[in-house]
Amino acid sequence: MVGTASQVPKTMSAMLLTGHGGVEKLQYRQDVLTPKPGLGQVLVQVTATAKNNTDRKAREGLYPTKGKEEVTSFAMGGSPTLTFPRIQGADIVGRVVAVGDGVETSRIGERGLLDFNIYADERRDINLTPDYYGHGADGGYADYVVVPADQFHHVPNPELQDAELAAMGMCSYQTAYHMMTSANVSAGERVLVTGASGGVGTALIQLCRIVGAIPYAVSQLDKADALLTLGAEAVIDRGDLSTFVERVMAETNGKPIDAVMDLVGGQMTDLFIDTMIVDMQGRSSYPRLSIAGASGGNLSEMMWTRIYLYQVQIFGVSHGTREEAQQLIEWIRSGALKPVLHAAFKLSDLHNAERYFVNRGSNYLGKIVIVPDAQWGTHGEPFALTSA
Repeated sequence: MVGTASQVPKTMSAMLLTGHGGVEKLQYRQDVLTPKPGLGQVLVQVTATAKNNTDRKAREGLYPTKGKEEVTSFAMGGSPTLTFPRIQGADIVGRVVAVGDGVETSRIGERGLLDFNIYADERRDINLTPDYYGHGADGGYADYVVVPADQFHHVPNPELQDAELAAMGMCSYQTAYHMMTSANVSAGERVLVTGASGGVGTALIQLCRIVGAIPYAVSQLDKADALLTLGAEAVIDRGDLSTFVERVMAETNGKPIDAVMDLVGGQMTDLFIDTMIVDMQGRSSYPRLSIAGASGGNLSEMMWTRIYLYQVQIFGVSHGTREEAQQLIEWIRSGALKPVLHAAFKLSDLHNAERYFVNRGSNYLGKIVIVPDAQWGTHGEPFALTSA
């Protein structure tokens, strides 16, 4: 280390993922060696890290790419990069307390947000073998983390608390934005947003409004007021699947959906396609489906004749690019994007946070944030579940 803001302890508290399985594989330790920044890196004292569904799926080995019963982590670059023990947590907020060689000491003290990607190369326009902090390298479920200096973006905005900034992390917002850029979503287009109450869904609603598109949210109706306030044009409940397309058309005044941003998959995928091809005469662009999740099931049944005869374009989305991350940071700094923070949990209480996330009720909207115990009083307690 070439510079430090204060005495950094030799050991720290961290939640260690020790293998694939349930929450019992997450072990809280208070004797983990504190990492040291190397060339081009900064040491960040973590104040808040958003929880993402990918944490759970990686822990449970729910990223099969060959057989549906396969238990595997996210491994697009060849050999798996998730090794144990691993510290999870991708959407990291904190303050720089030390810098490595090649990094200006003036960065010490900066509050920032991490671009969570582990990029395979320096290209800014493409990311074909994505990996991320909290998976291929240790993440933010700890007191300290080492990350690349050029990916820890300074966000001084005093009106944003650290937990709120973490709720705007790249794992959700960059995924959402890449879904839109892949499908070339443009101003005036009608966009169906599935899984609209989660982190990616709420990001999609805001991002659609920023680019001038019109988002229609698929969610439970008891969340309608919050989603409408966030920017949704209308909220459609799954309800009776036999009437789903009809109910979507009622909200769009009979006009077809231009693009679907799908986080659900399963049996709903074919219905989502129906909302785009119900009236091809009324279209001015190809129907487009971006999918970045499968909360409703990993297998969908559809007729390929419908896909190619109606010229439906399908985009599989995972992570995003450096250019997209930079654009998102600019929107966060300008205040164009707003946090949707549901609640904060202590790091030592991560087991309960994981259970709550899986069994979240109808009042759930946005993101859960995990705060190190040492930072709880300042950065977590104001957003504790009892106060949410």
